[in-house]
Amino acid sequence: MRPLNPFNKPQPSNDPAPSRWSYRMERLWLTPSFRRIVRVGMPSFLVVASLGLYFSNADRQQAIADKYTEIRRSIEERPEFMVKLMAIDGASTGLNSAIREVMPVDLPISSFDLDLEAMRKQVESLDAVKRVDVRVRKGGLLQINVEERVPAVVWRGPDGLELLDGDGHRVSALQTRSARPDLPFIAGEGANAAVPEALALIERAAPIRDRMIGVVRISERRWDVVLDRAQRIMLPPRDAARALDRVLALNDAQDLLARDVTHIDIRNPDRPTLRMSSDALAFMREMQGIQVKNNQ
Repeated sequence: MRPLNPFNKPQPSNDPAPSRWSYRMERLWLTPSFRRIVRVGMPSFLVVASLGLYFSNADRQQAIADKYTEIRRSIEERPEFMVKLMAIDGASTGLNSAIREVMPVDLPISSFDLDLEAMRKQVESLDAVKRVDVRVRKGGLLQINVEERVPAVVWRGPDGLELLDGDGHRVSALQTRSARPDLPFIAGEGANAAVPEALALIERAAPIRDRMIGVVRISERRWDVVLDRAQRIMLPPRDAARALDRVLALNDAQDLLARDVTHIDIRNPDRPTLRMSSDALAFMREMQGIQVKNNQ
């Protein structure tokens, strides 16, 4: 038997059970979220931090931006991406020149620098353009297909003579009426807003077209048909075409327009009125005076 020695401490035995710290680490490692943080989160954080530290230098940032711009321009300015020609189809000579003046591009130019939508809106802003299509075709061709507005009438408005299409949209200015004698003439404030109605009246007046000077909008609500020999047919605000047909029927039956009258007022269809010229009126009064004397 060994003697007790108070200075000798008993040696610890080799315990196979894990320590408390080791047990906690093993349990923590079995947690899926912890494993993702260690395997993915920490490496990602280190990479991002390293890149952030590297790119925090202003000189490095500028050098990378310059290099990116250089590479991009080298690609955009390759020959297959350059637009060298512009073709305009569907436009008259004058409109063709106007389109080329307003186009905000100088050829040759890279197709990447073209804003086709802005170019389309710029061309459509021209009065004579009804519709336009802009696209880049193979071979470096900028193709512009234009649908031009067709003048239908000559309108004398506040700003002078203008050409209008069938919808009343302005096409262009006109210097003199004699420049477009083939088109019907309309006048009056607000006449441009009622061009379809004016064209319908002009079509109805085909039997007297050779005598018609034009139609005039009165108070933005009704029309007068103006003829040569200072004659005028005053139409009502409503059913103007029907009223004009009545006047044409009277003319066919009684040669009304061949008589010495200045105004045919049919604004009230139930009470049409004729206004005679001063010479005819004087002659009629003279004849009435003779008849009165003869009766006396």
